[in-house]
Amino acid sequence: MKSARLFAPLVAALTLAVFASAQTAAPVDVAALLARPIVDPALPLAEVRAYTAGRVPAMPAVTTLADWQTFANHTRRDVLEKIVFRGELARSWRDAKARVEWLDPIPGGPGYSIRKLRYEALPGLWIPALLYQPDHVSGKIPVHLAVNGHDKDGKAAPYKQLRCIALAKRGIASLNVEWFAQGQLRTDGFTHYRMNQLDLCGVSGLAPFYLAMSRALDALLALPYADATRVAVSGLSGGGWQTIVISALDTRVTLSNPVAGYSSFRTRAEFPSDLGDSEQTPNDLATVADYTHLTALLAGRSALLTYNAKDNCCFASDHALSPLLAAAEPVFQLYGQPHRLRSHINVDPGTHNFEVDNRQAFYRMVGDTFFPGDPRYRSEEIDSTAELKTAADLTVPLPTDNLDFHQLARAAATALPRTTTATRESLAALVHYQPHAVTAPPPATETRGDTTAAFYALRVADTWTVPVVALTRGTPRGTTLVVADAGRKSLAARTEFLLAAGQRVLAVDPFYFGESKISQRDFLYALLVAATGDRPLGIQSSQLAAVARWARTEFKSAPLTLESHGPRLGVAALIATALEPTITTLHQTDALPSLHEVIRQNWSVDKYPELFCFGLLEHFDISNIQSLVVPQRL
Repeated sequence: MKSARLFAPLVAALTLAVFASAQTAAPVDVAALLARPIVDPALPLAEVRAYTAGRVPAMPAVTTLADWQTFANHTRRDVLEKIVFRGELARSWRDAKARVEWLDPIPGGPGYSIRKLRYEALPGLWIPALLYQPDHVSGKIPVHLAVNGHDKDGKAAPYKQLRCIALAKRGIASLNVEWFAQGQLRTDGFTHYRMNQLDLCGVSGLAPFYLAMSRALDALLALPYADATRVAVSGLSGGGWQTIVISALDTRVTLSNPVAGYSSFRTRAEFPSDLGDSEQTPNDLATVADYTHLTALLAGRSALLTYNAKDNCCFASDHALSPLLAAAEPVFQLYGQPHRLRSHINVDPGTHNFEVDNRQAFYRMVGDTFFPGDPRYRSEEIDSTAELKTAADLTVPLPTDNLDFHQLARAAATALPRTTTATRESLAALVHYQPHAVTAPPPATETRGDTTAAFYALRVADTWTVPVVALTRGTPRGTTLVVADAGRKSLAARTEFLLAAGQRVLAVDPFYFGESKISQRDFLYALLVAATGDRPLGIQSSQLAAVARWARTEFKSAPLTLESHGPRLGVAALIATALEPTITTLHQTDALPSLHEVIRQNWSVDKYPELFCFGLLEHFDISNIQSLVVPQRL
């Protein structure tokens, strides 16, 4: 094999020849050396926490209302333009005319009726919904959007029905909408971790979520009796997340009640229970705004932040609430309206809920905001359990060809990548590649039989610790860096083969793999890395390139080969080879033949987090990256 860069189109053909001889059993010595721990198991989690928390923007130091309003307007614009509606296709969805179809009513209960409807969040993607409307409407009345979280019952969840019924009995029209992957939309194609397939195509996967909410508000405010000055949104958990997002960014909302739905990105970095799914942690949001900013954006309107004291899911009150209040209270003060920001902590039952106590707190806020001084208004719970409907009762007919995230991504990927010139500079910018410096503390060493190992805890960019085992036998004729999706411990047989062939072997566990694997909720931290403006794929490729530069200097080694095993690190290794001239040869096995496979195989971000690098397929497929890997002199 030539000591020059290997064109990746040949990788598949070479796989059998290069690796067939590596299938023999590895000696116990090599396996034991590869398995020896180098870093504290808690270190990868500690490093990613520190890294992400340190990148979250702080609240601005504004002292006048005019300065805050300027900041607020810019922040809303930037979140919408740079995050929510990122990509041409997402903007076309935003600008498209969405249809609303009103269907037959069904019986409600005393004082209200229920009417079924469906509306398009974007062309071809329909959302089922239910309008709870008072029987007697005189003039303009308040309206309410009820959103829900990760509840398989969706719009039929009893606590959600009860909230809508209670408001209708108080003279408020309430729109109960279904959420993706719940209730009637509980399908594999709507799994939230598949929204990132759109991200890979350079289309904001957050856009459908936002449009589902904003189109629902459109439908509500189109009602002839809707009072545009009295518009409420409320929801639990993922519904709480929806509530803060639509309320912060759409000023048509005048009363917001998110319940156990979010916390600051800094809080999330520290408390893994709060990390949140793909839509809650979208690419680059924290480069524009934190959830503290979104909370402060409610100022000038009314907000009730509800949290639970013993929350058994996420966003427990003891850590989630205070940073949000600290951010928002000074801004409400600038408006001269501190009374319009309230909080409620539920202690009975105190778990993850929107039950009676939390509902009554909401009804009190509704009364004080929409019916001030009205002696007829009551905030106590109205027992309506006998009026609850079954999911079948509340089913809304949907088109059989209703689009979902996977179908949208398949359509978006059809013409990708775009016909643009592939350059190293554009690839580096896309994956957020950085030519990091490396420092190497003195390694521990161990000799077993005729194999000597040095155990390095390399510091990359003074941010990441990358564990590396350097193994030698005799006098090496070259150096090979090996990485594997299954971690370095899986490479004993291959390492033995390379040592026997006269190679120095550097077994590396880069970010997210092997000994660098995050100990809990690992893929959610990968989402958080992307939300704070970096890319896991870029971190991995930057680390591999940095280790290669260090090895070339440390061992005065030429040639230097990079070898990957598995589809995930295969992409990072290919990018590192394309961008780092120190790497003279690339060998791969089980490499991904095309990024289109991510969508064809309907992969999700929880299983392959780094492969959903925003916009990568929009500009590069594997073959385009391969074209940047050219023969280069030593």
